[in-house]
Amino acid sequence: MTPRKPSGSFAPHEVQRFILPITLTSIAIMVGLIAWNLMISSSLNVVLVVYGCVVIAGTLITHAVIVRTVNFHESYGWPNVILSGVGLGLLPYILPAEVRELSHILVPLAVIAIIIVSGRVYGYLTLLIIFLMDLPHVFGVLGVSDKVLDFGVPYAVSLVAMEAVLSIKDTTQQHIHRLETINKVSRQIMLSLETKKTISLLSATIQDALEADTYFIGILKENEIHLELFYDGGEYFNGTKIPMEGTLSGWVIKNQKELFLPDLRHEVELEGVRNFVIGKEKTSLSWIGVPLKAENVTGVIALGSYQPNAFDSADMELLSNLAQHITVALDNTIRHTHVEQQAQLDSLTGVYNHGYFLKKLAKQAEESSSNNLPLSLIMLDIDFFKRYNDRYGHLVGDRILKTLCTAIKHYIKQSDTVGRWGGEEFIISLPGASGMEAMQVAERIGQTMATLQIQDREQRTIPVPTVSQGIATYPLEADEIYRLIDLADRRLYLAKERGRNQVEPDKSHWENFKK
Repeated sequence: MTPRKPSGSFAPHEVQRFILPITLTSIAIMVGLIAWNLMISSSLNVVLVVYGCVVIAGTLITHAVIVRTVNFHESYGWPNVILSGVGLGLLPYILPAEVRELSHILVPLAVIAIIIVSGRVYGYLTLLIIFLMDLPHVFGVLGVSDKVLDFGVPYAVSLVAMEAVLSIKDTTQQHIHRLETINKVSRQIMLSLETKKTISLLSATIQDALEADTYFIGILKENEIHLELFYDGGEYFNGTKIPMEGTLSGWVIKNQKELFLPDLRHEVELEGVRNFVIGKEKTSLSWIGVPLKAENVTGVIALGSYQPNAFDSADMELLSNLAQHITVALDNTIRHTHVEQQAQLDSLTGVYNHGYFLKKLAKQAEESSSNNLPLSLIMLDIDFFKRYNDRYGHLVGDRILKTLCTAIKHYIKQSDTVGRWGGEEFIISLPGASGMEAMQVAERIGQTMATLQIQDREQRTIPVPTVSQGIATYPLEADEIYRLIDLADRRLYLAKERGRNQVEPDKSHWENFKK
């Protein structure tokens, strides 16, 4: 089974590929030393030959083991440091004087390889071991001029090379981590069809991949930017709105351009933009913002820091990539929500359809039982609606249905629900309302219908039909929603039988009925 790499790090085969040039160069040097000793040197140095063979074998084994180990430094870090440090520390004692300068190459190569494989600490420890083993040789054998060259150069070169390689390695790993972050969040948010979940995933991603004191996602609604997510200094703020005019976010949305402000201690040279503090009373000194733009989404995603120069071009690139994914995801969630809503609504009147109203009613009944509150139901039917349609046409009839629904919505609360039961019959649920309160709502609906003015196709005012209504209350009159509906329906038809344009039962029933 192929070892998996930790997030943001290099895979074993990548590490092996990175150090391959160092491995080959080191082996080539040792092979050259052995060949030189065997064929050119005036005297055979058996120790050098054995040393060279051991180094070549150790290098090949280490190179082979790396690809089979995910965390090489955890399994072999210390043995590698000790063996490499001691082995390289013996170089000055083994190499003949005429080829001793080769240590200036081998030491930097070795510590660079260890830095890549195991990290900074192991690289510096290896260099320290070599340094300590080299001290007796340098100060006991060499002259002053030789000390500077033999002692100083390899270590100076090693230190510079190590830090340069570490900087490249860290930058590369950050880039890998950011790419992994983008891929991860894109997969997750594309699977989400809920706006809140999508924004929550983005929040977690920003905290994982970017260092920011404050960040937000703003969606443009009626010339105001509504912050769907706003984090500032360790706290989340809900319901925050900022104006379009005169703000950095407004500038980003209006111009559809990214904005990178590394140091806000200097005046912002953007026309009409002023300092605008939200959240905590603390001003951001670094700020970056990226626009969000799709068919159903217009907004901005922004990061801020209390420190100047906290962000760089890589942060802007990551935020821009995240913005592209979050824009598509939010647009998809809005489309999905719209489709869901359309499936729940009656296409003509815009109120809930028969099936979805039943789901809402069941939930309301459950909540009423839990809270020990009543739930009243009104069944409503337009009187002689078929005659009305036949005489004035279906377009006028449709207008009547829509006008009735508008009147109903005017007299019910946001927690109440209205649905089209079928044809010209409607149903209204009133959670928490007693029978008498439902009676008052029904009377106001009937009175409003009497005052409406409707025009026919020739724009002539025509009489408005009346409505008959039946009321029932849960759980006092019916302990189950279908019994409740049946009771309200029977009372509706009783109202029709008694002459229409009335509510059944009348007020006296509710006055005598236990609330």
